Amino acid sequence: MSALAITWGAGPASAIAYGEDVPDGDYPFSVRLAMTGLPAAGGGTRDSSCSGALVAPAWVITAGHCFRDEDGTHVSRTVARRTTATVGRTDLDGGGGHEIEVVEVHQADGADVALARLADPVADVEPLRIATAAPRPGERVRLTGYGRTERTGEENAGRLQTGSFTVGAVGETLTEFSGRAPRRDTSACRHDSGGPYFRERSGGPELVAVVSTGPGCPHPGADLGARTDTLRGWITATVNGRSDPLDGLSATLGGLLVLLLVAPPAAYAVLRRQRHARHRS
Repeated sequence: MSALAITWGAGPASAIAYGEDVPDGDYPFSVRLAMTGLPAAGGGTRDSSCSGALVAPAWVITAGHCFRDEDGTHVSRTVARRTTATVGRTDLDGGGGHEIEVVEVHQADGADVALARLADPVADVEPLRIATAAPRPGERVRLTGYGRTERTGEENAGRLQTGSFTVGAVGETLTEFSGRAPRRDTSACRHDSGGPYFRERSGGPELVAVVSTGPGCPHPGADLGARTDTLRGWITATVNGRSDPLDGLSATLGGLLVLLLVAPPAAYAVLRRQRHARHRS
C-alpha cells in the first residue's frame, strides 16, 4: 500500500471537466452545497459551492475544506451567512428534489471530510452507503459533481456531471483517482470538492472517497480523494448523535505511522505534489 499524506493548504477541486451529463433521476444522492455570504479576504462577502452526497436522511458528506474560516482552518460550523443543500435534482434549473438549509457541521479529525446536518430529513432519496472495503488499485469507480466543466468557464455546471475513474495509489487517508471515461483527462474541477467517488455494485452504489484536491483542470493523471471507509465508525456515530473524536484521530495516527515507517519516498513525493495542488471549492 502506498502512503499518501494530507497537507492542508493544498488547493480545492471543481465541476467535472470532460465529464458527461447525468440522465434525469440518476444518482439522486448527489448534493450541491451552495454557500451564500462567505467572508471574503479584505472584507465583504463572496459566494461559493461544493458537492457532496446524502449518506443519511438528514446528513450530507463532503470535503472538510468546504467549511473553513478566513485563515483556511477547517471548522465544525457553517461559515457562510446561509448554506443550502440541493438534493435529488439533476438539473439545477429544473424542479423536483429538495433545497434544505445546513444547520450543523462536524469535521473528521485528520481527514479532509466533513458531515453537514440538514434542517429537515430527506425521505424520498435513498442515501449512499459507506463502503466497508478499501478502494483497490486498478478498480473502476464513478464520480458525480456540480462544479465547473471545460464548457462553463467561470460558471458552475447547471446539470449534474459524471465520469469514470481508475483507482491509483491507496493510502491510509487519501487515494489517487485518474480519469478513464469519457476521456483520459476527465477530472474533478472547481466546486466538485466533496463530490462522491463510488463503486457501482449490483446491490447498490457505495462510497469510497470524496474529492479533496488536485492540479488545475482538465488534466490527465490523478486527483486525490479522502477515503471514507476508514471513517465509517465516525460517520455512523455522528449520524446517530454520539460522535467520538478518537475515531478520526486513530485514522490519523495510522496514516502517520505508515508515512514514517512504510513508504517515506512515495509519501514525500505526494507531499511535494500537493503543495502545488488546489482544493476543489
